[in-house]
Amino acid sequence: MMDLEGEGVTPKSPIKKKESWNTVLSLAYQSLGVVYGDLSTSPLYVYKSAFAEDIHHSDTNEEIFGVLSFVFWTLTLMPLLKYVFIVLRADDNGEGGTFALYSLLCRHARVSSLPNCQLADEELSEYKKDGMASNNRSLLGSSLKSTLEKHKILQRLLLVLALIGTCMVIGDGVLTPAISVFSAISGLELSMSKEQHRYVEVPAACAILILLFALQHYGTNRVGFLFAPVVVTWLLCISAIGVYNIFRWNPHVYKALSPYYMYKFLKKTRKGGWMSLGGILLCITGSEAMFADLGHFSQLSIKIAFTFVVYPSLILAYMGQAAYLSRHHILETDYRIGFYVSVPEKIRWPVLVIAIFAAVVGSQAIITGTFSIIKQCSALGCFPRVKIIHTSSKIHGQIYIPEINWTLMLLCLAVTVGFRDTKRMGNASGLAVITVMLVTTCLMSLVIVLCWHKSVFLAILFIFFFGSIEALYFSASLIKFLEGAWVPIALALIFSAIMYVWHYGTLKKYEFDVQNKVSINWLLALGPTLGIVRVRGIGLIHTELVSGIPAIFSHFVTNLPAFHQVVVFLCIKSVPVPHVSPEERFLVGRVGPKEYRLYRCITRYGYRDIHKDDLEFEKDLICSIAEFIRSERPECSIQTMDSENDEKMTVIGTSSSNLGVRMHEDGEEDSSEIVCTSEVKMTKSPSRLRKRVRFVVPESPQIDIDAKEELRELMEAREAGMAFILGHSYVRAKKGSSLMKKIVINLGYDFLRRNSRGPTYALSIPHASTLEVGMVYLV
Repeated sequence: MMDLEGEGVTPKSPIKKKESWNTVLSLAYQSLGVVYGDLSTSPLYVYKSAFAEDIHHSDTNEEIFGVLSFVFWTLTLMPLLKYVFIVLRADDNGEGGTFALYSLLCRHARVSSLPNCQLADEELSEYKKDGMASNNRSLLGSSLKSTLEKHKILQRLLLVLALIGTCMVIGDGVLTPAISVFSAISGLELSMSKEQHRYVEVPAACAILILLFALQHYGTNRVGFLFAPVVVTWLLCISAIGVYNIFRWNPHVYKALSPYYMYKFLKKTRKGGWMSLGGILLCITGSEAMFADLGHFSQLSIKIAFTFVVYPSLILAYMGQAAYLSRHHILETDYRIGFYVSVPEKIRWPVLVIAIFAAVVGSQAIITGTFSIIKQCSALGCFPRVKIIHTSSKIHGQIYIPEINWTLMLLCLAVTVGFRDTKRMGNASGLAVITVMLVTTCLMSLVIVLCWHKSVFLAILFIFFFGSIEALYFSASLIKFLEGAWVPIALALIFSAIMYVWHYGTLKKYEFDVQNKVSINWLLALGPTLGIVRVRGIGLIHTELVSGIPAIFSHFVTNLPAFHQVVVFLCIKSVPVPHVSPEERFLVGRVGPKEYRLYRCITRYGYRDIHKDDLEFEKDLICSIAEFIRSERPECSIQTMDSENDEKMTVIGTSSSNLGVRMHEDGEEDSSEIVCTSEVKMTKSPSRLRKRVRFVVPESPQIDIDAKEELRELMEAREAGMAFILGHSYVRAKKGSSLMKKIVINLGYDFLRRNSRGPTYALSIPHASTLEVGMVYLV
């Protein structure tokens, strides 16, 4: 019935196939607007941040040439060498970012933070695509893998490391719009008096930021086509100004690219030069976006865009600024060292306008990236459920999260109004950027050993070379803790606490469910009727369990006089892959004997998958059960065994992805064989008619009489209606728990649970169809 080894039909399939050069170049052009907006606007504030207070621009030019040398080699070693040539290769089936690396490690070393993992998940096609079956792992690599799998504390440290990187990305989502827009607006200083500028700069920046966040709910698809032209125009502009300044002021500035000037710079400036590295590292802000946004493009397109467009444009821009400043040591204005002072006066206003648009585009990219990473965290059980709105039906991954959007806006405005200068904003942004890079370096060293099966010494070389460079920048940023660097640390602590509390509470709640699930012997003792009246309809019981009978079901059976003739235990869970193909969406099996009409349906989503709307999900769910009934024969189904409860689970695709049973409602015609039909009947609500439901099955193979009868009952139950039974949990720390656990569970987790969204499929269910039952969890 189904090809389990077939490729998934996902919006961004990572299937290795030869792409045409037109496609690659088109993607490279689009990536300029989405990926490189933040990185491209860094010349606005790098020199100003580097020369803020720690070092001074002298007549010898050793400082300016030293900064240029550091900028050149930092851009060359970090984005070009580390990301373009190494990190981009560590994609998770085409997806990138901190959680993609963590997901890779979870699969290769079995250190997943998800509690309800199954062996069946490892049969997913995307689970195996990256060569997991390789046996070339070294002895040290195998030892490292077994050590990680044995020690829970190491698994927690790995999770905390991933969460820190994720939280710093969120912090960057607060700081990047503030510093980009503020730096772009600062060009007004050269066109008005200092007194006027003080009253214009902050309000103008805040107005642009409010407008930027207010327009987020429209999505980027309506204005996204403008992003690439804006960034291309900006890159052409700064590179042309750079070339002009080089030839106009100092054609020999290229000599400063020598590493010798870094040595001279540090030798002369000493501690001040080391502290100025916190400003210099801002030249690579936005580099992580190359990896984080990999899922929307391809490796080759991102590499081409950076290597042949972004990288040379930025180098020319920084060289041009250095050439101008090397001939201008006493500046006429109080602006000191900045981007706009090196722009020819005749084109300063047009450049200011282009810079503002480029800053908005760069900010948009990091905001969208923040939405995306919050969605990934939520899918992997590390962030409270939030409302996710898909702003484009065509472009995968364009989402909007209202709660996060307004939180980011308030924090962004607070940073802008509170700091009011690029120096402290730069200190804050620099620490966030370099921390994310350090986390990526640490996770990559593990990927090299555990996923690529390379030598441990190669991983040590990688972490020593890049880690030492990043540690140098990190120390220079951390020393400015009181001068703004405390902001990303505070944000990371807050978001990390939220994530870890939610993850811990969710894990304890699942453990309680597992410990209190009902024995199958109890169910068998009740008989097919369960000791109560079975009425027409489908009872859909939501549970996190992937095996066994949840305690909530025994509560219903012992307290209600009647229950539905068809009962489905539904588990909607995420798996540590970016996408699950529609052909592998459902795992369906029975709970108890056939005559009990109890089914288990496990719906699997990847952390980048889009959840379907309720009506389409209901239809796919019923069709998956019908297809399971039809194909329930050993020779026709691929099955996995749940060893704990002896349940056989069958992999079933969605109704649109397979040639099995289809469901037609309201009298749709079809020429295939119709199993059965029934009359239109009234529901309890006088304003609605029950739909006419028919199952359409393939002509071959023939199904037996028992299967037909079971399909008839399922069809009649579907016509009678579906009731959703949701557990309303009250999680409390049990007696004897430590004070810290009581605070985390009784206060922290309870607050997050009460203020988070319910299961996504239940958001638009009519209240008349929902039964919510409260249960106390003592964890």
